Amino acid sequence: MSKLDNMLAILWLLNSGRKITAHQISEKLEMNIRTVYRYMDVLCASGVPIISDTGHHGGYTLLNQFIKSPLLLDVGEKTTLLHAAIFAKEAGYFLGEALDSATSKLMMHSNQEQENMIKQQFEGVEVIGSLGKPRIEPSTEIILKTLEQSVLQKSSVEIDYLTSHEEQSKCRIVDPYGIIYWNHHWYVIAFCHFRTDIRSFRVDRIICANQTEMMFNRPPHFSASEFFRGSLLPEAQNPTSFIPLVLTGKSSTLDGLCLHWFLGHHLQERTAEKATFSLDKEDMLQYVPILLLPYGRSVQVIEPISLKQRMVEVLHDLIDHYQV
Repeated sequence: MSKLDNMLAILWLLNSGRKITAHQISEKLEMNIRTVYRYMDVLCASGVPIISDTGHHGGYTLLNQFIKSPLLLDVGEKTTLLHAAIFAKEAGYFLGEALDSATSKLMMHSNQEQENMIKQQFEGVEVIGSLGKPRIEPSTEIILKTLEQSVLQKSSVEIDYLTSHEEQSKCRIVDPYGIIYWNHHWYVIAFCHFRTDIRSFRVDRIICANQTEMMFNRPPHFSASEFFRGSLLPEAQNPTSFIPLVLTGKSSTLDGLCLHWFLGHHLQERTAEKATFSLDKEDMLQYVPILLLPYGRSVQVIEPISLKQRMVEVLHDLIDHYQV
């Protein structure tokens, strides 16, 4: 084993929380006891808080606080995790308390030089929520935690759910397969015992949720995100209604349109000069003009002609509206 491997092995032995002697380390790792002493000196010099007790019941231990600390993260790794935590909080992550605890530990176990480097990197990267930070009601946070536990434990949940078109909530039993965050809202993808089908439920419309003693088996290879995207953008029942949409324009504009949550789902081909999509004609005429108008002259419709005509109609409607 290399010197680094040996020191890591010693750290893991100390990380058990039990007092261990140099002789025991020497036997477990099959190394000379003088080498153990030398590695201990190196670890202490590097800042590892090793406590050495002498005497008949002596040995080596680590400070309790250090046992739970992130031992082997460098500055780049710490900065990445801290940035990821900020993105998660800005997106409305519901386990904020645990996230704050984890990030405080990352900072707590950084030396002064690391803290300065992390601070400098944070000054160069910031997150701005375009629509403001999503606010999660305390009741919704409790429900999300209940659903998360149910997903992990594969236990059914009894929920009172209020749909957008009903005045009274209805009680139903669901088997939660996964939790999705989309467009500032949390959703749970679950098998509904009442509908005998997999459905998506908006979490902020769940009045209350309680785990039951019923257990379920999650379908193999089931993807909650794929199901959710499919429910947002269902495949056309009549494929013949799909027609090509061909766009040209600035490369950066086309790249952005190809990544759009709606158009990207229908992307067929992307070349240096154009992007080709396949969409239902009715959906294209209804949604695409609104998507393209903000891009102005940076994008142009090559086909179909019907979309060009629809773009002109939408523009004339806007002109008439603002001339009143």
